[in-house]
Amino acid sequence: MRVYFDNAATTPLDPEVMKQMYKVMESNYGNPSSIHGHGRESRALVEKARKTVANLLHTSPAEIFFTSGGTEADNTAIRCGITDNNIQHAITSRLEHHAVIHTLEAMQRAGSIKLSFVDVDGKGNVDYRHLETLLKDNERSFVSLMHANNEIGTITDITVVGDLCEQYNAIFHCDTVQTMGHYAHDLSKLKMHFMVCAAHKLHGPKGVGFLHVNHRIKIRPMIYGGSQERNMRGGTENLYGIVGLAKALEIAYAEMDQHQQYVQGLKTYMVDQLKEKVSGIDFNGEIAADKSLYTVLNVSFPEMEMADMLLFNLDIAGISASGGSACSSGSDIGSHVLTAIGASPSRPSVRFSFSKYNTKEEVDYTVAKVRELCLVNA
Repeated sequence: MRVYFDNAATTPLDPEVMKQMYKVMESNYGNPSSIHGHGRESRALVEKARKTVANLLHTSPAEIFFTSGGTEADNTAIRCGITDNNIQHAITSRLEHHAVIHTLEAMQRAGSIKLSFVDVDGKGNVDYRHLETLLKDNERSFVSLMHANNEIGTITDITVVGDLCEQYNAIFHCDTVQTMGHYAHDLSKLKMHFMVCAAHKLHGPKGVGFLHVNHRIKIRPMIYGGSQERNMRGGTENLYGIVGLAKALEIAYAEMDQHQQYVQGLKTYMVDQLKEKVSGIDFNGEIAADKSLYTVLNVSFPEMEMADMLLFNLDIAGISASGGSACSSGSDIGSHVLTAIGASPSRPSVRFSFSKYNTKEEVDYTVAKVRELCLVNA
C-alpha cells in the first residue's frame, strides 16, 4: 500500500480543478494584458477568478492580488507593509514559517526594523498578554502571526490578535496558508490588513496564490516590470493557475463542513489508534478539535535507536510523511517550531497530515507500520 500523509506540504490536485485548468490550457492562450480578442478572453477569466475568490471571502475583488504562492505573498506583505508605512518595529513568533521569520530577520539585520518575538507556550499557543505588552511598549508595530501552525497544527485566535492590533493601531499580517479553504474566512469581520493563500494547500495547483490587501492599507509593488494586477505585481499572470486556484477554493467552500467532519474523524481515529497500540507515544502542539488544525497531527515518538531513520523507514513502507516543514526537507537542521515549544530533541517527531482523499484503511496500515518500527527500535 502507498499512503500519502503529507498534505500540509502539498495536496493532490482535485480532478475538477484539473479539468477546469486543462480546458483553459486548451482554449485560452492569449496574454491577459493584450487588448485583442484572445487577450480579452484571458483577462475575463482572471477577473472572474478574482471575483470568485473575493465573494467567498466577503471582500472586494480590488483587494485580491494573485501571486506565485504563499512565500511571495508573505514577502510582499512584510516588506512593503513595513517599508511603505514607515514601520520600525515588528512582532512575530518563533513558530512562523520561514517565509515570515527569515524575511523579518533579514530586515532586522539590514537595520530596517527592531524585531520582537511574542512568547508561546509548550503547545504553541500565543501569549496574548505578552503581545499586548509588546504593542503597548512600542510605537506603531507590524504584527505577523499565522492562523495555524503548519508543523504542529496549533490555531491562533486571529480575532483576538486583530482586536489588539486595532486597539494599538498596528498593522496585522496573517499567514493563512494552512487554513485557507479549510475554514471559512469572513474579511468583512476580520480585522487584518494582509492575508495569504497558496493554492496547492487546498487541492489546487502549485505556483499560484494570492495576497489580500485591505483597502485601509497602501503599499507599492514588490515586483516591477508591468502593469499587471492593477499595477501591483509585474509579470504575466499565471492564467491556468489562477483559474485552478479559484475553482479549488470554490470546491473547498462548497464541501467545507463535510470535509472538516470527515478529515477530523481520520485524525481522531489515528490519535486513538496510536495511543492504544504504540506505547510511550505523545503529541506536539494542541490536538483538541477546537484548538488544532484537523488536517495536522504531529506525533512525538519514544526514544529509539536509529531515530534518524524513522522517516526513511516509513518511506520504504510506502508512507509519505514529514519530519517538519516541507520547505526544510533535506536540511540537517532540526525543526525551529519544535525547538521553540521545547520539544525533547531525543524523541523523534513525525507530522502526519490528512486530506479528503485519505482513508481509515490507510490510517490502520500506517499505525501498524509505526508499531513495528517502534518495537524493532525499542
